[in-house]
Amino acid sequence: MERVAIVTGGTRGIGAAISVRLKEAGYKVAAVYAGNDERAKAFTDETGIPAYKWDVSDYEACHTGCVKVAEDLGPVGILINNAGITRDATLLKMSREDWQKVIDTNIGSCFNMSKAVFAGMKEAGFGRIVNIGSINGQAGQYGQVNYAAAKSGIHGFTKALAQEGARSGITVNAIAPGYIDTDMVAAVPDAVLEKIIARIPVGRLGKAEEIARGVHFLITDNAGFITGSTLSINGGQHMY
Repeated sequence: MERVAIVTGGTRGIGAAISVRLKEAGYKVAAVYAGNDERAKAFTDETGIPAYKWDVSDYEACHTGCVKVAEDLGPVGILINNAGITRDATLLKMSREDWQKVIDTNIGSCFNMSKAVFAGMKEAGFGRIVNIGSINGQAGQYGQVNYAAAKSGIHGFTKALAQEGARSGITVNAIAPGYIDTDMVAAVPDAVLEKIIARIPVGRLGKAEEIARGVHFLITDNAGFITGSTLSINGGQHMY
């Protein structure tokens, strides 16, 4: 039976690359998105991967959405928590709303989604959860106390949940990407981007497909002895 994978934030950027990689590897993939219907439709038309719309910061929506995916595709055995947003500002200028929205979306979603599928994974005796963190959750970043806190929290969440799932055949790992050539990074001013690339030892931005390959490895049977780990894919920019 083909294993079913949910990828949150799965129709754009790193998430889209993950969704495509897993489909090409033979998995049934459900790509979750929050709001851009036109982009999601174009993604499905191009790849054949079904897109499901819900807000991953909404606990009930995650439960309902995961039930729907299971009804359509089968029991969910793989979860990729990739969804994330930014609301950058220095602490003195950051609103309480922008703090909370990033926390709820970037780390709250990991709880919401994992909670929705974890019992089924335990019952099946198999599960793979991969949480997408960030180099900025490891090293910090000016003007990103909300984003850095949420992404740092992902790494602790991963280690704790890994201990809960280990004896049930469930592995929980994280990937911490560095600066990847996505729409989010493309929005960075050229002068700033040049300075970022100058700090990357390999001398370039990463590619979304490189993150996707890391995810694919961690969900295979070959990675069954790896759990509670963070794989840093950042071109040597931060060696953690």
